Amino acid sequence: MRFLENRIPPPIVTLLFAIDIWVMSIIIPAAALLTGPYSLLVAYGLLALGFGMAVAGVIGFRVAATTVNPLKPETATSLVTCGVFQYSRNPMYVGLTCLLLALTVYLAAGWGLLAVSLFIAYIYRFQIVPEERAMHKLFGAEYEAYQSSVRRWL
Repeated sequence: MRFLENRIPPPIVTLLFAIDIWVMSIIIPAAALLTGPYSLLVAYGLLALGFGMAVAGVIGFRVAATTVNPLKPETATSLVTCGVFQYSRNPMYVGLTCLLLALTVYLAAGWGLLAVSLFIAYIYRFQIVPEERAMHKLFGAEYEAYQSSVRRWL
């Protein structure tokens, strides 16, 4: 399955899972999740958190003048450990996950939690694992120290 590693841009993967959540919310409307007056507030909160995390991650890469391209992690020129990267090694993926959770709550699509779980599994296996391999190769002990002090997700 290595042929899938770093092949599909994570925003495209996110879009495909979002479409899946939306279509399934139409097909299986009975699987309601978090309905009521606070559901919109939770959905918008997750949307803001997701967007904020993803944008903060991109800004961190831009400030460090390193690649933002998730399909070519081996072209990284620096290890970013400040800003949002102090709390998560993968804030952009956390952000994309929050966006899918926001959609799941907004649509009250309880089954969407399964889709979000599959998204996390896909991103872990086909994005994060190859990226970590590349970071080990590029930054060695510095990356290992970073790994031991900052969680992969949150």
